[in-house]
Amino acid sequence: MPPESSPARPPGPVTRAALSATARATLESGDLDGARKLGAVRLREAAGAAEGEFLLGIADAEEGRVRDGIARIERAVAIAPHGEYRAQLARLYTLVHRDGDAAAMLRAAERAPPADALGRDTMGCVYARLSDHDAALPHFLAATALAPGNDAFCYNLAATLSFLGRAEQADAALETILARSPDNARAHHLLAGLRKQTETRNHVERLQSAHDRARLGRDRLLTGYALVKELEDIGRPHEAFERLAAANAAHRVALAYDFARDAALFDGVEAAWPAMSRAPSGTPSAEAPILVVGMPRTGTTLVDRILASHPEVESAGELQALPLAVKAAAGTHSRTVLDPETIAAAAAADPAAIGRDYLARAAHHRRQPERRFVDKFPGNVLYAGIAARALPNAAIICLRRSPMDTVLANFRNLFAIGSRYYDYSYDLLDIARYYHRFDRLMAFWRAALPGRILELGYETLVTDQEGETRRLLAHCGLGWSGSCLEFHNHGGAVSTPSASQVRQPIYGTSIARWRTHADAMTPVRAFFEAHGIAPD
Repeated sequence: MPPESSPARPPGPVTRAALSATARATLESGDLDGARKLGAVRLREAAGAAEGEFLLGIADAEEGRVRDGIARIERAVAIAPHGEYRAQLARLYTLVHRDGDAAAMLRAAERAPPADALGRDTMGCVYARLSDHDAALPHFLAATALAPGNDAFCYNLAATLSFLGRAEQADAALETILARSPDNARAHHLLAGLRKQTETRNHVERLQSAHDRARLGRDRLLTGYALVKELEDIGRPHEAFERLAAANAAHRVALAYDFARDAALFDGVEAAWPAMSRAPSGTPSAEAPILVVGMPRTGTTLVDRILASHPEVESAGELQALPLAVKAAAGTHSRTVLDPETIAAAAAADPAAIGRDYLARAAHHRRQPERRFVDKFPGNVLYAGIAARALPNAAIICLRRSPMDTVLANFRNLFAIGSRYYDYSYDLLDIARYYHRFDRLMAFWRAALPGRILELGYETLVTDQEGETRRLLAHCGLGWSGSCLEFHNHGGAVSTPSASQVRQPIYGTSIARWRTHADAMTPVRAFFEAHGIAPD
């Protein structure tokens, strides 16, 4: 689970920075009405104009008027370029997908960083959103030094340490949180995922108590998944699956989800392709990014790490750049990034313009622009046709895994709870339906784009690492590098659920894992057989 952006006000005490004592007390109390009144007063004072604009801007943003808040805080920065103002402005820029402006504001803030804990934590969160976890770390360290009792700041530090592979330090930070907040569900969940637990080193008893105390909802789901993970680690898979099924069923009931919603997206992508394939195009970019797509939990992070171990490649992480570029080109005003209306509207857009916009958005997540980059957002499989036209030199790789293992792996993983994209993942048959539709889409792309997408089997990659790695590199137009076989020694942040797995050599223990739960998976097997999909 990634660091979470701090609210406009911290839950704990911080040191005084650019704001007056009265202003800071108002923000810390969460009194937005008071902040607005004080801001209006300060705005009328020549010496307090910057603070007034800042307070009013924060109040606007917290009440949902983010663009109004940006305009006010931009005026505050123009009057008095305090680090605290710049940090919050950078945060608001990311909320409206102005990542380039956010990066520029961070660079400016670095010249005189905020003196308060909230400002430093906010800078760390913005760096994390821009996939720069190395740059985020010193700010989270500063925030926790200034406010050592703040659990939110400490959690953000722990998450970043885990992304950077510093598991022992992350462990210590999380234990600090749990020592004073035993029911902190986020800390329990992150701690369980730091490493494989053992019979002699685990948190099962503590997790059982925390889960029993947790109310229904997010906390119960997080502690439930943490407990499931540790039970599996210590060799109690059947008890783990029973708890997993119960946790997912309880959460699924609370979701207003129908597979028809996802089916409409797949249908819309296929229906739009004829128009999309004929849309007039300007001059496309010559850049050659590498897109790794597929169902989640099928080896996309593994392939990303293999590619990033090549001396000519860097990983940019899981980017939203392509979905956002397509949304902008479509010009639709729906609240979701992808929907049938957006797909239909984007079909007539200039593919080359989409490609240029994508590359501009991706640029803010790149650290070594002289290298090719990997974008490993699995959901880009829905945009594969657009990518093929918008980025003619791009290499596209789709990971394929045993259907049964794919279903189980999605069922076992807790994705972003607030993201509607993963609502299918709490029910085995919902996942099976999603896989079936994904499989049909890949057959569609195979016919529409022959030879354009390399389909790489997870199981084959595990059993023939060098042979499949050579095939992967050849598809990407890359020469051989033995370092790709030593991907587990490659540095760099990993912010996906596979972070701990890809820091060890390739292993095959996840192959055919579904057989451990064959009885529970019987309906899934029957579904696949009825739809002409070989289950294993």
